[in-house]
Amino acid sequence: MAPTTRDDTPLWLFADQLGPAVHGGEHAHREVLLVEATAALRKRRYHRQKLHLVVSGLRHAERDLGDRATLVTSDTYTDALEQYGRPVLVHEPTSHAAERFVHRLQKQGLVTEVLPTPTFALPRKDFQQWAGDRTRFRMEDFYRDQRRRFDVLMDGREPVGSRWNYDEDNRESPPKKQKTLGLPKPYQPREDDIDERVRHDLDAMDLDTVGVDGPRLFAVTPTEAKRALQRFLEHRLPEFGRYEDAMMGDDWAMSHSLLSVPLNLGVLHPLEAVEAAEKAYRDGQAPLAAVEGFIRQILGWREYMWHLYWHFGPKYTKNNALGAQRKLPDWWANLDADAVTAECLRHALMGVRDRGWNHHIQRLMILGNHALQRGYQPAELTEWFATAYVDGFRWVMPTNVVGMSQHADGGLLATKPYASGGAYINKMSNHCGDCAYDPKKRLGDDACPFTAGYWNFVNEHRDMLAKNNRTQRVVANMDRLKDLDAVLEQEAHREEF
Repeated sequence: MAPTTRDDTPLWLFADQLGPAVHGGEHAHREVLLVEATAALRKRRYHRQKLHLVVSGLRHAERDLGDRATLVTSDTYTDALEQYGRPVLVHEPTSHAAERFVHRLQKQGLVTEVLPTPTFALPRKDFQQWAGDRTRFRMEDFYRDQRRRFDVLMDGREPVGSRWNYDEDNRESPPKKQKTLGLPKPYQPREDDIDERVRHDLDAMDLDTVGVDGPRLFAVTPTEAKRALQRFLEHRLPEFGRYEDAMMGDDWAMSHSLLSVPLNLGVLHPLEAVEAAEKAYRDGQAPLAAVEGFIRQILGWREYMWHLYWHFGPKYTKNNALGAQRKLPDWWANLDADAVTAECLRHALMGVRDRGWNHHIQRLMILGNHALQRGYQPAELTEWFATAYVDGFRWVMPTNVVGMSQHADGGLLATKPYASGGAYINKMSNHCGDCAYDPKKRLGDDACPFTAGYWNFVNEHRDMLAKNNRTQRVVANMDRLKDLDAVLEQEAHREEF
């Protein structure tokens, strides 16, 4: 029989559970335990700025919670709990491995009870009911049910504007004859003495990291998260929808919210962001297409990825339906953007190197597209995305990479592989005009590696693509290419991108 949690049992917060949804409300009276485990910081080759954000978040939480909080620094979490000397209450952690660990601690008596995760809109048990015995999943079905359930952008039982989805309105190419969108800069927190100490301590640990250190760009406290959200709503949301999928070399943030870090640290609740965006629309401060697109990212896609992570289980990352076996190249793993010629790929790697962040199209249609075409091993790629990105927590990446980006689950998540040639990149970015490669060419020294790589990918997976109604035509188009054999020979020997 599990021990009963006493009213004075302390609450242990993981580093992605730092907001009032976890430690406020019915738990506002409890003492709080925070743990800085050096073994966890050393466990993987993380981006330097990611480690800074996590440690800064923990230490800011200790400061902000005042006398309620105790921050224990130790080698491991178990050491910290034994050092603390009191059993603790926890909420469900956000990875399979952490959940197994917490249940072991519960058997040892170090944890009294494991409560449901409060940092997402939909409880896990409710998703299990929604999923039922489905074998195919469509995000649009889930998203519409989320809108109904939480009464977001609804007029009664109908969606505002009589349309559920404004994605078609949110695919504009970047504006011509300008290098940036010209929007006010995104919110950037002011570093303080805590950040200075974090940087000093990380330097002293001499960790094996990727990327460069830099100023803290993302919110790690509830107060900072509210400021970041407000600045996005006032200055960036109105332009967000139109250019949501566009890329500009001199505008890394464009109109994106940069809220993924505070959301994934638990210091901003998804419904707080969603309801604020809906209010902006209702108050006439942002167009419907922009607001719907933003809400779909959070209430739709983010929640969907979270729940499918648990639904598909820990073996999901072993999926490799396309048989991709190549190791990540050193220039990729080490974020050596200077070793890359293709402007789009170089800028995407620069973004990861310099900030540990770039937006979803760079992740999916540049980095993911390249990895898909070149057959990089999906489990290794998933690990890279989870460690090299500042918002890449363990639950985020498996379905995004294995399912959406690499089609390695055989179509369980996405109906077709997200592969494209240089034409898409040329349309949706301003990279190609300054590139040594020509997006219209598939053969020759200046052949675009995405354009040539696309046909190489189609040829390699001809049978699978020919059976898919959404991709049958590309196989027929490939069969009409008179230079296909030469393209395949060229790509078989390509070592530079």
